[in-house]
Order: sequence, then C-alpha cells, then structure tokens
Amino acid sequence: MDAFFASVEQRDNPSLRGKPVAVGGSSNRGVIAAASYEARKFGVRSAMPTVTALSKCPQLILVRPNGNAYKEASEIIQSVFFDYTEMVEPLSLDEAFLDITFNHSSLGSATLIAKEIKQRIKQETQLTASAGVSYNKFLAKVASDFKKPDGLFVIEPENALKFLGKLEIDQFYGVGKVSAQRFHNLGIHDGNDLKRIAKNDLVSWFGKAGAYYYNIVRGIDNREVIPVRENKSIGAEQTFETDLTNLDDIRFRFSSIIERSWKRIERHQVAGKTITLKIKFFDFEIISRSKTFDYFIDTKEVIAHEAFLLLMKEAPFKKPIRLLGVTLSNFRGEDHHPVQSTINF
Repeated sequence: MDAFFASVEQRDNPSLRGKPVAVGGSSNRGVIAAASYEARKFGVRSAMPTVTALSKCPQLILVRPNGNAYKEASEIIQSVFFDYTEMVEPLSLDEAFLDITFNHSSLGSATLIAKEIKQRIKQETQLTASAGVSYNKFLAKVASDFKKPDGLFVIEPENALKFLGKLEIDQFYGVGKVSAQRFHNLGIHDGNDLKRIAKNDLVSWFGKAGAYYYNIVRGIDNREVIPVRENKSIGAEQTFETDLTNLDDIRFRFSSIIERSWKRIERHQVAGKTITLKIKFFDFEIISRSKTFDYFIDTKEVIAHEAFLLLMKEAPFKKPIRLLGVTLSNFRGEDHHPVQSTINF
C-alpha cells in the first residue's frame, strides 16, 4: 500500500488531503510512524524523530495513530487478495506476497491480475496500492517499490539480470542503510558492481547475508510464499466515496456487497450458521448485527434474504452510512484446494 497509515488518515479526514501529514510523533520525543507523500517531499520519513521531521517540514500535521482504522482497511485488502489465490503471505498490515501459480482468476496473466487487484483495492477502500510482478519474492518486492505511488512494475525473467545490473545497491530489498554504506565504502554501487564480487568475499564481509546478496543479484531466490490465514469468516465490505443517506442507494450498494460475499463463499466452498451485518456511520460509529441459525447456510438466496432483513431492521438509519459489510461464519469444517491455471506474465 502507498503511505498506508497516512493515506487512511487522509481518506478519513478530507481536510488532510494534499497536505503534509505524519502519523505518530505526537511529542518532541516521539518518532514518525508513517508520512504522506506530501510530507516525503520535504524529506520526512518513517522512524524519523519528530524534532527532525518538524525541522524539515514546519507545516507538518501530526496525527495520532488509529489502529482500528488501519486494521479494518487491511482486512478488506487481504480479502481481495484471497479472491485470487490461497497463497498469500502477509508481511504487515499493508503488504503481502501472493503466489498466483495457483489462482482463481480467468485472466491468465500475472500483470492483468495485479492490475485488477489494484483496481479492486481502490474501489473497496478508496486507497491506492503499488504492485510488483516477477518470478520470485525478491524481484516482486523490488518491483513493487519501483513505481510508487499507485505503480505497477513487471520484471520478466528474460529482463531480470539486465534490470538487476543497473539497480542501485540501496534499492536491493534486504540491504539496509548500514549495509548500503558498507557496500559504497567497498566501491559497490549497483548490481553490476555486486556481481563482480566472489561469493567467499561477500560471506567474509557480510556473513550469511553475503550468500543472499550473491544469489539475488543473479536473480536467484527460491523462498516459497508461505500462506498464513485462519478463516473465521468470509464476506465483503466496502467504504463508500460519499456517505449514503438514500435508502434505495443503500439497498443497491448492499446488493453488490452481498454478491461479492457470495462469490467468495462459493469459491471457498463453505457453509456457515452465522450471518453478520456491519455498518459504519459517517462519524465512525460501528454497529454489527448477527443472526445464527440451527442449520448451515449454503445458498446465495438465503444469505441475501437474511442479510437484508438485518439491514432493514436498522432503517430508517439515524446517520449517513460510510461502510457496509456482510459476512458468513461458524463454518462446517472442510478441506479445499486451490485450482491451478496456466499463468503468463
């Protein structure tokens, strides 16, 4: 995600949009947790002391972290990922590796899948993401950072070595500031410089990391994507660009959310006993309403009917609606496997 925490704050507070914003660092002894792209233009970065950040950008707006908002956005983003593959390895709230060798899409192209995921994230969260596409973790990660913000960059196998040769050593994923300075001191400034160094020398200088550097500059990274997920519920929710007040608009938007929920439920081939409605109002008050049945629900018609009953029990709505969601939970235990399709770049 692009400047995730700061972008969520700007999304939720329109008065912050287009302005330099930093999350955290609320005192002179504090540290910046995240900075908007407007703040980054002044040199403000995460992990920077507040005093330093304010000296670089006196007009910087400091915002207290809102962990619930970040987690909520992250859950929506993660649910989008799982629409395409079970092989999702989260790195943090705002970043993950996806292996789409096994995937649920009919697109047949890794690049098109990445493009569609970006569009879905924008549609469902009003936030932008950057994607990297390649044949291993290291290259995909480097690619994801290459065209930020709102970027999509592809490193095809036949172009990988040429790309790595020109890549500045500071841009190698896994090379921190201290290591980068050591590389510079050794006269190593880009991939071509690194590739000329013998493996034994790299190991003697950097320990185990030396073998890692030796491999990645040659496009070698055999680490697998390790999926991490415990499905306690499956569904969909959406944050709206404009708060909803009209009942017909609310019903129409809710219908599309139910449709997306059902596609996810059907794809995972699960049946559950509990349907839950989630409503977030314009002032961020959240209410949830659930109904548990004595049988397993496995049809869209039942889910749609019961979800709408839960929704309409809250009408007329006391405040404009910012977000709607519906989930199915309390599953019957089943084992399922992803469907493989041929995937091209």
